[in-house]
Amino acid sequence: MYKINEIFETIQGEASFTGMPSIFVRLQGCPVGCAWCDTKQTWETSDTYKVDLQKTVEKKADSELWADVTVAQLLALFVEKGYQAKHIVITGGEPCMYDLVPLCEGLHAAGYGTQVETSGTFEIKVPAETWVTVSPKINMRGGYAVLKSAMQRANEIKHPIAMQRHVDELEQLMAECGVTPKLIYLQPISQKAKATQLAIEVCKAKNWRLSVQVHKYLGIN
Repeated sequence: MYKINEIFETIQGEASFTGMPSIFVRLQGCPVGCAWCDTKQTWETSDTYKVDLQKTVEKKADSELWADVTVAQLLALFVEKGYQAKHIVITGGEPCMYDLVPLCEGLHAAGYGTQVETSGTFEIKVPAETWVTVSPKINMRGGYAVLKSAMQRANEIKHPIAMQRHVDELEQLMAECGVTPKLIYLQPISQKAKATQLAIEVCKAKNWRLSVQVHKYLGIN
C-alpha cells in the first residue's frame, strides 16, 4: 500500500523529460521541511485526512487528503480515467520514504516507464531502469543530510537556486559525494528574474542545463 495525495495526467515541465506527457503520482509524507515547498499539503500523514482513492482524484485544490492505494488499484484507475501517457512521475512529498521497487516493477510490467523525483535524503529503492531525479535539499529545517548514495544513483541532478550560495552548496555536495559529471539542471526558485539570470549565467559557465518549470509558465499542473 502507498499513501497517495493526488494523481493527474499532464505534461512534465522540468529537466530532461520536459514536454513529455506524464502521469504524476504524488505520495503523502515528507519530513525534510523545504522553506519554498509548493506542496506542503503532503507533509503530514494524519489519519484524520485519510479518504478513499476516488476522493483524491476528484480534488479541485491542494489538500492534505490522501488514500492507501495498491499497485493494482493504481493501474485500474489509469484505465478508468483513460490516461494515455506512458511516463509515470513518482513524486511527493518525499517518495523515497517508501520502498518503491514493488510500485515501479508493477508499472513496468504494465508497460509504463518510471521517474522518481526525490530530495536525496532517503535511500532510493527503485529498479535499475527507473530514472532518478535528485533535487538535493541541503541544510533544510528537517535536519536530513543528502545521501552520497542518492547523489551517485541520480540520472540527473535538478537543483533549485535563488542566489550564488545555492550554487556553491551544490558544488561542495558534489565534491563530497564524488559525483562524476552527469546531467545537472539549475532551476530558479519561484521563477524570479534575478534567480533566472543567475542560473543562465552559471549554466553557460559550467555547461550545465536550465530547468524553467514550463508547466508554471503555461499555467497547468
